[in-house]
Amino acid sequence: MCNCLEMFDFFFPENGLAAYKQGLLFSETSFKDHLGEEKMQRLINFCLRYIADLDIPIKRGTFIEFRKGMLNVSPIGRNCSQSERDDYEKFDLANGIRKAFIARLKEEFADFNLRFSIGGQISFDIFPEGWDKTYCLRFLDTEPEIKEVHFFGDKTFEGGNDYEIFTSDRTIGHSVTCPEDTMRMCKELFMA
Repeated sequence: MCNCLEMFDFFFPENGLAAYKQGLLFSETSFKDHLGEEKMQRLINFCLRYIADLDIPIKRGTFIEFRKGMLNVSPIGRNCSQSERDDYEKFDLANGIRKAFIARLKEEFADFNLRFSIGGQISFDIFPEGWDKTYCLRFLDTEPEIKEVHFFGDKTFEGGNDYEIFTSDRTIGHSVTCPEDTMRMCKELFMA
């Protein structure tokens, strides 16, 4: 098992909402503290009601996952099997379930200053404006020895959860399709 805190000079779990340098935590914040409990409850309740009224082929459970810097919302539920996940991804691409859900959330919560991004096969993330994957870059901007930041991601399209950091002028973005693709590109770029 790899210990990222020992292996890397910097480590930014959850987009950098917890930030480590040389293995030591030096910055931390959370979505819950930022938004407040009243607004968080309103957002979660809306999502649960919306999901309850969705007419989709299957639902499995764990529809909202609360994370340090975001809510991850899955209309099918995170408890689905891999084959159900694969089938739902095709269904969603054909029917725009997540896109429609996000459009409704943008309308209902326009005053919350939130961002929504589709990630993976079955879910989307909700987080404060500016708390996308570029959040961690603020900690590297003060490090003069860091000349380049390369980012590798599979959801680099507009609306995907890698888009903002992929297109940032502070990074060199690379679109990949799988971990093996990432390894191949890293070998070509850094080990040739």
